[in-house]
Amino acid sequence: MKYGACTWIFGDEGLGSVAARLSRLDFDGLELLGDLGRYTASQVLDTLGEHDLAVLSLTPANVDLAHPDERIRADAVDYYLHLLDFAAEVGKPVVSCHGLVPRFKAIGDIREEYGHLCSSVKQIAVRAKELDLRLAMEVLNRYEAHLLNTASQALEFVSQVGSLSVGILLDTYHMNIEEADPVKAILDVGSRLYLYHVADSNRQAVGRGHVDFLGQTRALRRIGYTGSVIVECSAIGPDPFTPDKGPAWRDQVWRFAEESLHLLKAFMETAGQHEADAPVGR
Repeated sequence: MKYGACTWIFGDEGLGSVAARLSRLDFDGLELLGDLGRYTASQVLDTLGEHDLAVLSLTPANVDLAHPDERIRADAVDYYLHLLDFAAEVGKPVVSCHGLVPRFKAIGDIREEYGHLCSSVKQIAVRAKELDLRLAMEVLNRYEAHLLNTASQALEFVSQVGSLSVGILLDTYHMNIEEADPVKAILDVGSRLYLYHVADSNRQAVGRGHVDFLGQTRALRRIGYTGSVIVECSAIGPDPFTPDKGPAWRDQVWRFAEESLHLLKAFMETAGQHEADAPVGR
């Protein structure tokens, strides 16, 4: 299992600076914001190579794959096709996928928008399969998205898409809002879990809220998850969709990242000991 942090949480801090600090904290890599105008694949590889880091996953720009307007959907699909090409050049990380944030209600008929999302993802899945890439549908809470809010909905969706190139991204913060039992959600998703995001119940560092990280870590071990764990906490303050929360926000986010990595590794070690101590047959 590898540990990374999403570059979005560091705002406009340069990739070189982010990579250097993540390396010093002993992260394995990062989840790169898919702003394709910000850097080239070669620039990313050169920068991360200097710090012995990898691109573990890509998080997309804010495009709308379910919009009733065909032109808007086509532009969104085209963006993802370019994002997949970029992913193939930077080491074939998992590419996360979600609807426009925060769009928490349908513009027209919600069943039609669900169909549009499914059709769009099917198109993207064809390219993902050709490039031997995995696409992870992110399950977001109801205040950020209106179509895939729970693990069970995501499972039904990927079943309808019908491609093993498409799996699921579960996030501890979003599950805290939407799932009656986040541990069960992980177990239910099982082998279709392609990416795992972490932040506590208040979207701060691991350990600063009430998420049962030990229980979820044990569940990850039970399903044999070997993918990446991505820290995506945010600074304290208003506007959850903007990382910059004032003069001290960046120091706070870096502190959160360090705390999260330390505790995640401790939980993983404890979960492993629990498995080793469990009686045979349980």
